[in-house]
Amino acid sequence: MTRLRAVLFDLDGTLRHHLPTGGEVFVQYLKARNIHITHEEELRAERWEHFYFAYSLEIQTDRDRFKTDTKSFWINFSQRRLTALGLDKKQATELAPEISAYMGSSYKPEVYIPEEAPMVLTQLKDSGHILGVVSNRDERFDEELKDLRLDSYFDFTLAAGEVNSFKPDPLIFEHALKLAGVTANEAAYVGDNYFADIVGSHRAGLTPVLFDPKQLFPDAGCAIIRSFDELPNSLK
Repeated sequence: MTRLRAVLFDLDGTLRHHLPTGGEVFVQYLKARNIHITHEEELRAERWEHFYFAYSLEIQTDRDRFKTDTKSFWINFSQRRLTALGLDKKQATELAPEISAYMGSSYKPEVYIPEEAPMVLTQLKDSGHILGVVSNRDERFDEELKDLRLDSYFDFTLAAGEVNSFKPDPLIFEHALKLAGVTANEAAYVGDNYFADIVGSHRAGLTPVLFDPKQLFPDAGCAIIRSFDELPNSLK
């Protein structure tokens, strides 16, 4: 097996998190309205959300449809999420504007990084690994990494909008490999989104590692970690 020289990371949902998550607050609001949601329905909706934001055809269609109409985009997203949670089309259509407005005005999450992440990043950097962050963001996020006090760990960053290639498209990973100066079989990619991160990095020939604290994708077909301190062993 070729020795891994580079470890690349996703940003949102992997290095950077919201507490509580939008999905959790969304469901809490429904339960306060006496709408019963089972645990399995919550998990199903979370899997759908991962799929949607993996540059799916649905989100591409919605972005083109709503363009600069952000309010309508999020109402439509709320309707899609309600449907994923098991509500019928009529109920989802009626509730979507209300719950979208609530999320827009009341959802103020705390941003945090996993507490084990700095220690593990230090360990990887000290062992000589090239480290990078590859995100589906439209624009560069270097200042945000500085605010999170993570910038010193990474040799480079890459936003999908810079190269007009969004995960799971292999092209974004190929750009990242050039920045790292390694071949695909010398690199691992760590991310939380099965559809974007695991499928995409696997297609590009990298070694995928799924960060999955909630066990959303137990059959991912790759190394799975639930916390960052499990990462070094998964790379051996």
